[in-house]
Amino acid sequence: MEKMSVKRAAQLCGGRIIGKCTEDAQIARVIIDSRAVEPGDMFVAYRGERADGHDYIPAAFAKGAACCLAERAPETAQGPVILADDVQRALESIVSAYRESLNLPVVGITGSVGKTTAKEMVWWVLSQKLNVLKTEGNLNNQIGVPMTLSRIRPEHQAAVVEMGISGFGEMSELARMARPTIALFTVIGHAHLEFLHNLEGVFRAKTEMLKFMPEDGVVIVNGDDPWLSKIKCRQRLIRCGLGEGCDIKAENIRALADGTTDFDIVYGGGRIPIHIPAHGRHLIYAAMEAAAAGMTLGLSQEEIARGIAAYKVMGRRGAVWTGERLTLVDDSYNANPDSMRCAIDSMADIPGRRICILGDMLEMGPEAGQMHFRLGRYAVEKGMDQVLCCGELGREIALGAGEKGRWFSSMEDLAGELPELIKQGDTVLVKASRGMHLEEIAEQLKKL
Repeated sequence: MEKMSVKRAAQLCGGRIIGKCTEDAQIARVIIDSRAVEPGDMFVAYRGERADGHDYIPAAFAKGAACCLAERAPETAQGPVILADDVQRALESIVSAYRESLNLPVVGITGSVGKTTAKEMVWWVLSQKLNVLKTEGNLNNQIGVPMTLSRIRPEHQAAVVEMGISGFGEMSELARMARPTIALFTVIGHAHLEFLHNLEGVFRAKTEMLKFMPEDGVVIVNGDDPWLSKIKCRQRLIRCGLGEGCDIKAENIRALADGTTDFDIVYGGGRIPIHIPAHGRHLIYAAMEAAAAGMTLGLSQEEIARGIAAYKVMGRRGAVWTGERLTLVDDSYNANPDSMRCAIDSMADIPGRRICILGDMLEMGPEAGQMHFRLGRYAVEKGMDQVLCCGELGREIALGAGEKGRWFSSMEDLAGELPELIKQGDTVLVKASRGMHLEEIAEQLKKL
């Protein structure tokens, strides 16, 4: 946080400082884990379900924290502590003011599916020309976004900020801090329906971002998404997709035998041959959206193509692993009906015998059972040869898949039968919500 003093931070959030504070004490970054504190950081003492950050204030100072932001005073303050009634609101005030002092483009990325993929793709493209800061990992919420913004330095020429929400009003709080100049919306889908109720609710919650963008901003959307295709905004709108009315389109799509994809990005001013070194139809949309961001910020066709070709899969988000016996598509990071269907669609492009190992999709609300049943039916319609399921809602997926579906009461039972179920040359998709821990099945498959 360049040129943000401890005293200025206290003024911005209406807090008071206890402990000794020098006039020139400056804040470097926002940190919430005392173990990760480096000299100059501001440690924010959150009260969690399992731990209270206030207990770790001494540890933060021992590692060189410039100050701590807290709701109650420690017994002894080894350095300046900013006391506030609510550390979250205080942090938002401090970071919002810091963002207002910066003059650089910020790409705010949201959606129900593919936020992290789009963030990585945009970063790879923009980094071909610019010094770009990006959200690390999945720090995309009300704590993660201010942590990301606090890391912006004078040498950065752009920032790519992932913004995730689960309820109404949360996007307004994130966007008030980030103030995106470019907004990127991936998909409006069936995520967090326990809190957002339906797709209209998801759409309204996500698009709260638009109120905090400048008039001359740019909004990039998936033009094939039925909700995003009808978005209205005062900023310049760029639609990316395969259908009519899209400003940036994908043509000549070719799924290659090695799991990579070639296609052409076509737009009003030309055509860019593209190679994506990864598997999945969703990557085509991410590549188009990254190209739109690149064009907006003045990148050349060559820089855009080079950035997309440099893309690397993050963790278990559709990572392809090939062994002597099988090809594994490990997408066990998370799931909702939209990302599940997208993964199955991508599997349909692969020749040979295709097996889906699927588990529960969490936070789907009162229609969860029907959603899982329809997913099983969809997998069979798309030509999947077997649909193996676990989890209470996974039972509904298996029922929907009919004769090709099979339900296991535990992951241990499923893992025990994998050697018999998986044949030579199979391609196997593993996907469920993160809480199902299907990464354990993915690791078992690698041992085969």
